[in-house]
Amino acid sequence: MAQLGRTAVTAAVRAVRSKNAAPRKAAITLTPSAVHKVRELLQENTSAIGLRVGVRTRGCNGLSYTLDYAQEKGKFDEEVVQDGARILIDAKAQMTLLGTEMDYVSDKLASEFVFNNPNITGTCGCGESFTV
Repeated sequence: MAQLGRTAVTAAVRAVRSKNAAPRKAAITLTPSAVHKVRELLQENTSAIGLRVGVRTRGCNGLSYTLDYAQEKGKFDEEVVQDGARILIDAKAQMTLLGTEMDYVSDKLASEFVFNNPNITGTCGCGESFTV
């Protein structure tokens, strides 16, 4: 029978630095044209601290991307800073956007951000919505 108040075994917690610690890859990467456009947008709107990227239920295939000016960082937002461009990823979109490349494309008819997302399993015909 064990006696109360006596310890048979002790344990200690020690912070150990892993020998194979590699820097964590960013959740989303930006192309040089996307970096330039994000920085340009943030210079025009000085009250914003960055662009917030998210997803919402919309379109014929389920999800679509949202881009808004961020006034503050949410508690669970993932922050990505690349070459002075600051992107905040909404907590609900983090798993959906993991590994995505954000590009900015401009031609005679349109200028838009394009998301090259490896997690997408299907898109609609117009390219506005997707499924993962």
